[in-house]
Amino acid sequence: MKWGIFAGIGILLVAGGIYTSMPKENEELSAANQVMAAQSRGKKALNVNAITIKPQLLKEEIPITGITMPDEEVDLSFESSGKITEINFEEGTFVKKGQLLAKVNDKPLQAQLQRLVSQLKLAEDRVFRQNALLERDAVSKEAYEQVKTELATLNADIDLVKANIQQTELRAPFDGIIGLRQVSVGQFASPSTIVAKLTKVSPLKIEFAVPERYASDVKAGTNLSFTIEGRLTPIQAKVYARESKIDLETHTLTMRALYANPNGDIMPGRYASIRLTNQEVENALAVPSQAIVPEMGVDKVFLYKNGKAMPTEITTGIRTEKEVQVLKGLNIGDTVIVSGTLQLRTGLNVSLDNVD
Repeated sequence: MKWGIFAGIGILLVAGGIYTSMPKENEELSAANQVMAAQSRGKKALNVNAITIKPQLLKEEIPITGITMPDEEVDLSFESSGKITEINFEEGTFVKKGQLLAKVNDKPLQAQLQRLVSQLKLAEDRVFRQNALLERDAVSKEAYEQVKTELATLNADIDLVKANIQQTELRAPFDGIIGLRQVSVGQFASPSTIVAKLTKVSPLKIEFAVPERYASDVKAGTNLSFTIEGRLTPIQAKVYARESKIDLETHTLTMRALYANPNGDIMPGRYASIRLTNQEVENALAVPSQAIVPEMGVDKVFLYKNGKAMPTEITTGIRTEKEVQVLKGLNIGDTVIVSGTLQLRTGLNVSLDNVD
């Protein structure tokens, strides 16, 4: 009985030891597996894309919105009142400077002009005769001056009537496209009556406003490009003037650019998406914005060196829509990693999928 009891107790102690040792062995095995997995991940290279640094032209552009405007535009009206007798233009057509567009009744003025012109010959003959008599002392100088003054007054009256006749004519003040007419033949017109609108579309103005922080940078001669709806190709223009002060409400400075618009195919009044070139840097070193990793106030990029990712601190300059200028920290020929930057660590094994 005693030996049986001792044997049973021994068996229980052995079984308990085996049971208590199994979790420790399992924990050690799990830890070993984790180490092996970590080592396996460390050896596996991360696939990335990269670029080779080379000099390029870099432009800092300001995206803003503007509107196209005519070079000149005027509401046409007569200088004198009267019944419209002629309309000599077709709506929506091109007219030349000085072209007769419309006319009001000038018959009374024409009759007055004919009467004055008919008196001109007689007045000139009087001056001629009085001058001949004055040379022979046959008349006084006063009599000669009187007929001479009468001739000058007659010529002045003729010029006045001719000027009044010109006011009955509506002529184009500049080359342009005439719009829809607002009057008809037979209608009485006054100086307040608008006949039509005349618009000069070549060249074309583009008006826009820039934030005050750029006010001192954008000057006459600055180049810009703009696009309009339905036309994808950018159009080039140049700033030619700017307002004299900053708007106190919007804190912007209004500017105007000029585009030749040779065919007149762009109409005034259209919205324009403008990209204003603020700075141009030749032979600049630049990286895509996604390649930069900000870390505690410092900008870094990762270089590809011998199959590993190695960080380097950089100093940035101007920014474009996609790229950032690098002033310090990179050299021509460096290979900069541009993808997977959030996974990169110092010395991480990397494999290049694509290099531009």
